[in-house]
Amino acid sequence: MLQDIQSWKSCTHLTEDLKAELDAMNEEALNDAFYTNIAFGTAGMRGLLGPGTNRINLFTIRKATVGYAKTLLKWGHSERGVAISYDNRHHSQEFAFDCANLLASYNIPSYVYANLRPTPMLSYAVREKNCAGGIMITASHNPKEYNGYKLYDETGCQLIPELANQVVEAVNAVEDPLSIEYHLTDEQKALIHIMGEEMDESYINRVLGIQLHPELDKTNISISFSPEHGTANGIVQSVYDKAGYTYYAVESQCVPDPDFSATESPNPEEPGSYVEAIKLAKTHDCDVVLVCDPDADRMGVAVKHDGDYQLLTGNQSGAVLIEYIMSQRKALGTLPKNGVMFNTVVTSDLGEIIAASYGVETEKTLTGFKYIGSKVHQHEQSGDKEYVFGYEESYGSLISPFVRDKDSPQACLMLAEAACFYKHQGKTLVDVLHDLYARFGTFKESQMSIALPGESGAKQLAAMMGNLHAHPLTEIAGHKVVKRWDFKTCVIWDGGVESELTGFDISDVLKYQLDNGSWVAVRPSGTEPKCKVYFCIKGENQDACDTLEASVKAFMRHVMLGE
Repeated sequence: MLQDIQSWKSCTHLTEDLKAELDAMNEEALNDAFYTNIAFGTAGMRGLLGPGTNRINLFTIRKATVGYAKTLLKWGHSERGVAISYDNRHHSQEFAFDCANLLASYNIPSYVYANLRPTPMLSYAVREKNCAGGIMITASHNPKEYNGYKLYDETGCQLIPELANQVVEAVNAVEDPLSIEYHLTDEQKALIHIMGEEMDESYINRVLGIQLHPELDKTNISISFSPEHGTANGIVQSVYDKAGYTYYAVESQCVPDPDFSATESPNPEEPGSYVEAIKLAKTHDCDVVLVCDPDADRMGVAVKHDGDYQLLTGNQSGAVLIEYIMSQRKALGTLPKNGVMFNTVVTSDLGEIIAASYGVETEKTLTGFKYIGSKVHQHEQSGDKEYVFGYEESYGSLISPFVRDKDSPQACLMLAEAACFYKHQGKTLVDVLHDLYARFGTFKESQMSIALPGESGAKQLAAMMGNLHAHPLTEIAGHKVVKRWDFKTCVIWDGGVESELTGFDISDVLKYQLDNGSWVAVRPSGTEPKCKVYFCIKGENQDACDTLEASVKAFMRHVMLGE
């Protein structure tokens, strides 16, 4: 580590901002920035901006891109090129075009968006341009201090571990990222192609094609919308304009500001993300509030119900979309007999129950939409099952798989259509959710995050998870654990019988099902220094769910932190 610090301090071509930040670091800050190399997680490489081997900066981005370039050359179809997009964050555009230049130095073509574009449009470009892969510069919903780097395969799907591990091996072989340079010939410069409005128009037309009832009278509904300073701005507004919806955009949050100055949070999971959009909604008496995270792969929802705006979780909005899509496709005669829906092992059971009521099978994956995208490709190749819907609890969904990542412009359009359809029936989306609870039982889903930053936090997290694996919980808050999944040791325990857990990559995830149908899952975050605990509580009514949720959360906090 000390050698790395000295190398960075003596580097003559370090940018001025990185040099100033490095010089200002104390011992603790230096240790956190250099104690390890920044790693690929569930959503690629993501971390704090700044100097150091454990930070996102021009040199760690270059190291990753060299590894990716060498891997593409090894795979043998690099001449098809790489699509590149980026969000509104600090240095995103700089990193994106540096990636294009570096790829060109390896004689690999690139197709780069002229301006910031949503993550699903990166996936779309990979597929439309028949590229060998893609790069998205983004930190998704993370705070302003973060940026990141996501890699895609030739299908437009984020790299699954089998492929990502090959890139990681090539990245780790790069000994000195500070020495990476390029000097392009005119022929190599010509390998960099800029994408513009023609790709926007193509993508928007595909999004418009997902509508189930384009003939609906849309004059009965209005929408408050915010892109949270990010990439959804022009695209979602264009979709709404062409589809004929009345909407109001939060103007202060339509500016691509890397500091997110006009929002309390860019994360749809946080209530602060909705504050300004709800204010605007109240001004115009809007029916729904929709916000997208900065790279526009996720969408959050608030619904006007009984005179106030009620936030829906990703599980709840997912359940409403499942009910609308499947009920209407059934009515239209387009619901396939071999239909399949995808979600993750930490997604609520409610969606699976709804899908089953329409004869649609559910396949579960680990957290990370790359696993869902990979499943879509497998079934597309075999032709055995037809895609109907895919979603995660973290507010991301995919209506139509012409892209292979979460797609908030699609979700914004379908959610608006659902709200319009049900309003013609005198219902809000909250009414629809309550109807689902009446049919299938009441569910309450939530999360608890335990922040564990720095090297000491990483050690504490490893010890915490190690203890849970070594000493399995047999009861939680007075309820017996009747089934347990350990995705790290690949063991499933069901009613006292242990067997091999198959069909999943090894992952540090534990899940416990309780005797009343509720479950708890524990998983270290793949993108932030924290441990996430997921709760899916089932009860006779909302009060029963609230009571059990409180006791289960208290129990898990005590088990994990001793509090």
